[in-house]
Amino acid sequence: MARQLEEQIAGRFAVGRRLRVLDVGMGRGAQALWLARAGHQVTGVEQDAAMIAAAREALAGEPEGIRERMRIVEGDAGATGVHFLPGSFDVVLCHGVLMYVEEPDALLAALARMLAPGGLLSLLVRNGDAPAMRAGLCGDWAEALAAFDTESYRLKRLTATLAGIGAPLHTWYGVRVFTDTAADDAAVPDDLDALLALEDRAGRTDPYRGVAALLHLCGVRG
Repeated sequence: MARQLEEQIAGRFAVGRRLRVLDVGMGRGAQALWLARAGHQVTGVEQDAAMIAAAREALAGEPEGIRERMRIVEGDAGATGVHFLPGSFDVVLCHGVLMYVEEPDALLAALARMLAPGGLLSLLVRNGDAPAMRAGLCGDWAEALAAFDTESYRLKRLTATLAGIGAPLHTWYGVRVFTDTAADDAAVPDDLDALLALEDRAGRTDPYRGVAALLHLCGVRG
């Protein structure tokens, strides 16, 4: 996903431009730190105290110049309007958050308002068009069958929502096409570069991206 985001940023903004980035639901801050190291001014929003502590610990180990470029705000993902003015950011990230909020459409609208014209909205969501894949590949037939009746956030609905809030879908990728069944504690494979190359290729190629565990959607503010 980092490769995909880097590709979208490079294709939309001038080389060397320092962007104003908002990372909503930043977790431990890995993505935010990566962007701060790249020279951008990053604001991370997170409400989980343990995640905030981990992000601050990671930030404390960075050089002073990077620490100065990253700000951490404790708050709810849906309350961006309380902390920031509309149009304050060039890039807004919301990765792995939408599936946990009660009103995702309202959150998306709030995020779009944070973008300056031409700004990039980067979303990572569960793929509602392939909810049975992981259980099926793991041989859990009952869970896979039940997943067909699960209410999920599908690509078609997301596309319509993004168009409706003024940040229409520019492009989308699949994430974790072949690796979703790997255990969380699985060892890093020796052929990691080949694996990443395969996932990168599959994530931008039909029909493979359509059955990925996650979708990475990139919308652009009109």
